Amino acid sequence: MKIAIYPGSFDPITNGHLDLIQRGLLLFDQLVVAIADNPNKKPLFSGTERLEMVEETIKGQKGVEVLLFTGLLAALAKEREACAIIRGVRAVSDFEFEFQLALMNRKLAPHTETVFLIPSEKYTYLSSNLIKDIARFDGDIACFVPEIVKEKLKEKFGFS
Repeated sequence: MKIAIYPGSFDPITNGHLDLIQRGLLLFDQLVVAIADNPNKKPLFSGTERLEMVEETIKGQKGVEVLLFTGLLAALAKEREACAIIRGVRAVSDFEFEFQLALMNRKLAPHTETVFLIPSEKYTYLSSNLIKDIARFDGDIACFVPEIVKEKLKEKFGFS
């Protein structure tokens, strides 16, 4: 069985993330969506909230597991015997950072390849930070995120 890990903070999950999950499932038998606790980021949503949103969003999807993790991604890849790590690349600026991570992960987990996926054109400009900024000012985010995320963002920012 070919297992891939799709890591990220998913704060919150977007339609761009969902696009990569669906495309990852075309390439791999199982996809582990690994929600990272990144000490360099201050997430809007707790790990549990992010986990719940991702699980609700992919409910019924075969071949996908969602989990929270801390620590090194390479260690998780070894533990899960993953053959690949999926990373989304929207622009050249993403690539430079992702390339550095891929090389480090290759050193730490030599049997796990990093696979870069380019999102569908309609999602290349999406980022969780942009969506949070729009939601903070009660902007319409319905076409960018699943319904549960839209509702959770409204709750966080005090809109009904």
